[in-house]
Amino acid sequence: MTGSMTAFRILPEIISTVTGVVIMVLDPLFPKQANRKPLGWIAPLGALAALIASLCQYSLPAGTAYFGVVQTDAFSTFFHVLISGILLVSVLVTLDAVRPDTENLGELFALMSFGAVGMLLMTSGVELLLVFIGLEISSISTYILAGFRRKTAKSPESALKYFLLGSFATAFFLYGIALTYGATGTTRIPNIAAGLAHSHALPIAVVGLAFIVIGLAFKVSAAPFHLWTPDAYEGAPSPVVGLMSTAPKAAAFAVLLRIAYEAFPLLHHHWMPLLWLLAAISMTIGNLGALRQKNVKRMLAYSSIAHAGYLLVAFTVLSTEGVAAASFYAVTYAIMNVGIFAVISHAGGYEDRLTLIEDYKGLAYRSPLLGGVLAFFLLSLIGIPFTGGFFGKFYVFAAAIHSGMIWLAIIGLLNSGIAVFYYLRVITATYSKPSDSSPVRNVPRVSAPLFAAMFLTVAATLLLGIIPGRILSLARNAAETFPYLSMHKESPAPQASAMAAIHTKTNTRR
Repeated sequence: MTGSMTAFRILPEIISTVTGVVIMVLDPLFPKQANRKPLGWIAPLGALAALIASLCQYSLPAGTAYFGVVQTDAFSTFFHVLISGILLVSVLVTLDAVRPDTENLGELFALMSFGAVGMLLMTSGVELLLVFIGLEISSISTYILAGFRRKTAKSPESALKYFLLGSFATAFFLYGIALTYGATGTTRIPNIAAGLAHSHALPIAVVGLAFIVIGLAFKVSAAPFHLWTPDAYEGAPSPVVGLMSTAPKAAAFAVLLRIAYEAFPLLHHHWMPLLWLLAAISMTIGNLGALRQKNVKRMLAYSSIAHAGYLLVAFTVLSTEGVAAASFYAVTYAIMNVGIFAVISHAGGYEDRLTLIEDYKGLAYRSPLLGGVLAFFLLSLIGIPFTGGFFGKFYVFAAAIHSGMIWLAIIGLLNSGIAVFYYLRVITATYSKPSDSSPVRNVPRVSAPLFAAMFLTVAATLLLGIIPGRILSLARNAAETFPYLSMHKESPAPQASAMAAIHTKTNTRR
């Protein structure tokens, strides 16, 4: 393989890195009191270039680079496109929300670009140590972004809680890698499954896998590892929440899919009950917690916990259908959530003037465009037909039912019914007549960057709800990159016998 082809396999990461470096280099060249907002336009240009590079990776043959630690295939490219797209919309929203005199504006856009580098490495890494490095790059950036409004009381507090709990989760993940290496003799994801077949320490591998799942469950804010989420969402700037609530979770879910379905598919009988339980608890705690919230961002934080549970439902299905459903749902949720925070960022501003649900009363009268877009995304989160949220939930629950997870699907459907109440409460407030003292009377006009962000997210949500076939096909192609699933997709008997053999071996070693 030529050097240029090798570099092309990490071209989105290179572009995002260069974008962040250029912003950091140019930032000190501006006078101290100068308007640094034009500097922010470098970020969407870099994000757009990374998105184009990610799309071009579909033309690359599947393969590895840099001593086999990075792999380009349909799965990694699928999530590269998703993360680059989220970054593009997020920086457009940030450009709209920040004022020219916002403190440390250059660092804000640079950290968003650097955080995306870590997320991209997580999705393409097939070496657990590289995945860990990508996780740390992403985490450190989001820790700082969560506490970026240093002059407020809630922002540093939320960042500190996020950092402390995140450190514990990172320790679990790293110790899980160490145990996996001790049990299999390798940290390369494609080689772990082969190492398990000859391992004399399968119980250690099971414990290592459990630790890895715990570490990643924190990153996706799955219950009971969700305690950081409401405070972090409330304290962080709304444009930052739009990014940190979607892109890091998509990257963590991609890592969990690759580890579960490529490294440990034969231990499905061990990790499936754990993920079943995480899914059920996350859906229930998330939706019940959201019912009690009066703060919009805290409500959306609990909503994200519930949606993490919906996505985990698909993880319990050992088939290409399960991986495709999880990947499709990751796309739909990311688009809906970043779209909602685009509206919240503009209506409430960088300082979050509108914090309570009641503060949005009459938004549709003051700005029909913002009110309509907000209502549209909330309806999509409910799962109304002709929106991406409908097909996202449909594919997840259908995959669960086809695999025999009837009770988990029932729990998911009941929780979807609960979610209707708190989403409709926001829609009702949005279309209620405003009072003279309503905070939404000062909603600014929609700027060009915000309009572009809303157009992209609304169009994508409609396309996923009307013609989802293309994205679902790409998600299925991504699922078929896992050798075990492609090998056994038409022959369930070998799959059952292989799992039974591993189960017998595990019990014997105990």
